[in-house]
Amino acid sequence: MLHSLLALPLGAVLEVLVFLALYLLTPMSGRQAALAVALLSVTAVMIYSLINWPGADVIAMYVAVLAVTAYLLGIVSYSREQRLAASGGRGDGRWFHWGPAVIILFFITLFAVDGVMVVISSQGLPKPLAGLLLPESAAQKQVRSAFPGTVANDFQKKEGLYNEYLQQVERQQQRGWQVSKGWLVEPVAGQQVPFQVRVSEQDGAPVRFAQLSGTFQRPSDSRLDQTFEMGEVEPGLYRVVLSLPQPGVWNLVLKIKRGEQLHELHASTSVAEPGPKP
Repeated sequence: MLHSLLALPLGAVLEVLVFLALYLLTPMSGRQAALAVALLSVTAVMIYSLINWPGADVIAMYVAVLAVTAYLLGIVSYSREQRLAASGGRGDGRWFHWGPAVIILFFITLFAVDGVMVVISSQGLPKPLAGLLLPESAAQKQVRSAFPGTVANDFQKKEGLYNEYLQQVERQQQRGWQVSKGWLVEPVAGQQVPFQVRVSEQDGAPVRFAQLSGTFQRPSDSRLDQTFEMGEVEPGLYRVVLSLPQPGVWNLVLKIKRGEQLHELHASTSVAEPGPKP
């Protein structure tokens, strides 16, 4: 629900309506009503997030927008109360001057644009809008507009672990394991295909009883990443049956572990688009 494009503006509109009801129908002052709706709206978002966690970035966006909306309502109502008090209750009928109105409109537009961009980055464009704005691809019929992306593992920590990483690469080169990998047939999106890895010692002897695991990473959408573990089908030969859901390029991170020995390699593969059904 909180990921919907309409949820945030509807929440702000609902907050304004609740504020007007409290301000016009109760003895509350503008600032009291603004504080009340801010507490109610933020509490409602927190309770919902405990039931269905949408992510810290979405929660922060909602809390910021709803809190600022309540703050602006408090400023507007307080300014109106001050003018009424100064004129002895004979106001000009306006809630606020056009200057503050422009500032408030600017912030509302800014929050709306930011909210839409956050939702589109994680969920993609709605289908009717995507079909109107995005071009068709000859290689891939469905164009994805979402981009949560693949984040490099421990990117910020690698600076401190750089020496250890170099040592690991040096040990791996000295070990001289020979690794050959590949699909038994051409991989097609959505179809089960065997993937196998053969590991040999530097002298050609098979590397037996190793633990092989890895991840096929989707660069454009990390939610589609596929982790796997492989079983040894014959000495030094490991195999697993996988199904990658989308056509295109996938990155592979493969780890081979035997005792304290660790061998890691990176590669990429291409998955074909499924053909038309007969």
